[in-house]
Amino acid sequence: MHTTTTTIDLLRHGEPVGGKRYRGQIDDPLSEKGWQQMWASVGDHHPWDRIITSPLARCRAFAEALGERHGIPVARDARLMEIGFGEWEGRTAEELLAEDPHRLQRFWSDPLNHTPPGAETLPDFAARVLAAWQEILQRHAGEHLLLVGHAGMMRMILRHVLDMPLDRMFRIQIANAAISRVQVDGEGEAALPRLIFHDGRL
Repeated sequence: MHTTTTTIDLLRHGEPVGGKRYRGQIDDPLSEKGWQQMWASVGDHHPWDRIITSPLARCRAFAEALGERHGIPVARDARLMEIGFGEWEGRTAEELLAEDPHRLQRFWSDPLNHTPPGAETLPDFAARVLAAWQEILQRHAGEHLLLVGHAGMMRMILRHVLDMPLDRMFRIQIANAAISRVQVDGEGEAALPRLIFHDGRL
């Protein structure tokens, strides 16, 4: 019996201009180092049928450059944007800790009950990212896709695949330009998603 297999590679953006901070939906572009990180991550590989990207510049610019280089169609999906950090947007961890040394620990340990002021809630973030994920799986069953996005987006998808509780998603660490692969066998209710650990070869 034939089973449809959909393969999705998740690629986080490289380093943005301005370095490490709670950037959220601030639209900073990639730094020169960030571009180098992303090209190094994909190398000469281009097995994808299509690329779907967050519309934020640190993802979109590379996705479109990669698509143009290899003739791969590229689409944007705003639901793949990073979680909105509210009043933390644009601030560094050092700045936040200087005001309250326990603030970040509370958030990482219990993000459901310690949401930053004005930030997008975790349930709302989950709803929009997973709506995009399910629609992508339905529309592109049997294809090999590349999703270019953010650490939060990738955590949310991987948490969903692994059936982790929502408040544990930040236990997944994702480096700049890191790639994770998810393989989904079957479609709809019977689909079986699996996280695939690979040896660096896409």
